[in-house]
Amino acid sequence: MSAHTKIAVLLSTYNGEKFLGEQLDSLLAQSHKNFILVVRDDGSRDRTVSILESYAGDHPERIHLLSCDGVNMGASASFAFLADYVLKSKEFLGLKSIYMMFCDQDDIWYPQKIEKLLSAMLATEADNGSTLPIIVHSDLEVVSEQNTVIAKSLISYQGLEIERNSFPNLVISNLVTGCTVLINEPLAEKALPIPEKAIMHDWWLALVATAFGKLVYLDIPLVHYRQHGNNTIGAKEFTKVSVVSMSLWSRILARKPSEHLIEVSIQAAEFNRRYGSQLSGRERLSLRLCIGMGIKIGIVQRLMYRLARRF
Repeated sequence: MSAHTKIAVLLSTYNGEKFLGEQLDSLLAQSHKNFILVVRDDGSRDRTVSILESYAGDHPERIHLLSCDGVNMGASASFAFLADYVLKSKEFLGLKSIYMMFCDQDDIWYPQKIEKLLSAMLATEADNGSTLPIIVHSDLEVVSEQNTVIAKSLISYQGLEIERNSFPNLVISNLVTGCTVLINEPLAEKALPIPEKAIMHDWWLALVATAFGKLVYLDIPLVHYRQHGNNTIGAKEFTKVSVVSMSLWSRILARKPSEHLIEVSIQAAEFNRRYGSQLSGRERLSLRLCIGMGIKIGIVQRLMYRLARRF
């Protein structure tokens, strides 16, 4: 069954000539061969486009390269554009049903990445029905520019509490890394178009999945997540800071409003605007607490954050 399921892999590139070839080679080496790579370049000024054109010329049945318009939208907006394009071009791309994966230009995929994620997706659909919005994601292996191992697990490296994957928790903090994700058609239809006020496409998709469907985590790394100077987000090692050891001045500074929490509040407000009437009372309350974090008074903002974390 899974071998006959065609996957759309979405790739957005930007000045990625240094590592792009390795990523494309890892895609072509996948154990699951039934996929189409849908690529949009986000205004590169290096050799990225010529590399893409060369690979597309060698593999026309496997790589679908959109016309390069030279427009720089940014990573999240470019992926959102690609997702919307695939949803609207289902028949043109030869997709019987839509399963989308998201690919970064500088990583390296394990050979069985598509196979394992798809197997988990199909098993989840078999248990819950094919109309349920579902997102499947995995752990990653953090590597250097030279592909030497920094950490076997991104989840452990960043100190993420992967069990905090319910909707109220995901409104506050994202646990889903886009380059590990597989989504099904019901989730695409429910979540798209991804709004400009979403912090990242993967975060928005995870929110929709936990609110209306199911999130599945595979506790295995399936991507070599390369760290270098130009990462859009990247992996930062978790270090626990003791409040007791902080000076009084540091604690005062820590009460400054967080720009990130303000972004979280804007995203929560947008989610509430679009889906609020479809949510439970508890889910709406969690959104309201996060919306409250938009206040630009540090102490009050952190109080709202702590309330939301305990919710």
